[in-house]
Amino acid sequence: MPLHDDRGLFEFLILEGAQAGLSWITILKKRGAYRAAFNRFDARKVARYDDAKVAALLGNEAIVRNRLKIRAAVQNAQSFLAVQKEFGSFDAYVWQFSGGQPIQNRWRRVDQLPARTEQSDALSKDLKKRGFKFVGSTICYAFMQATGMVNDHLVSCYRYKEVA
Repeated sequence: MPLHDDRGLFEFLILEGAQAGLSWITILKKRGAYRAAFNRFDARKVARYDDAKVAALLGNEAIVRNRLKIRAAVQNAQSFLAVQKEFGSFDAYVWQFSGGQPIQNRWRRVDQLPARTEQSDALSKDLKKRGFKFVGSTICYAFMQATGMVNDHLVSCYRYKEVA
C-alpha cells in the first residue's frame, strides 16, 4: 500500500539495507527487534548514534550485527534529515521517483518481476549522491515495492485491485 509517512519510509529504508544479501524473511522476523534497537526508527535519534551506541548494536543478537550496515543506518539517518530539510519531507522527495503516484505494473507471472528499473536506478543514484549507503538499485526497487511506490502484485492476486 502507498506509504506517505516519513518514519515508516525511514524504517523501510533501513530494513531494506539490512536485508542486503539476506532473505527478506530474516529481517521480517527481526523487525520488532530493529524497532526497539533503532528507537522506533526516529531518524533524529539514530542520526546521533555514537561509537558506544554502534558497539551496543553490534552486541545485540536480535538484529543483524553487521558493522557496515549499522554505520550505514546512522549515516542514512543523517542524510534522511538533510533531505527532509531540503524537500520538506522525505515523502515529497522519494515519491518524485514514481511520478508522485504508484507505478501500476501488470505482471502475469512472478518471473516477469524485475529486480531493478530505470526509476530505482535514478533513486539509487540520487540517494548515493546525497550520502546514503546500502541503496543500490535492487535495494531501492525493493524499497519502492515495500512502500507502495510500485504495485508488483500479479494481476491474478486479490491484492492487485485493492492496491491499484
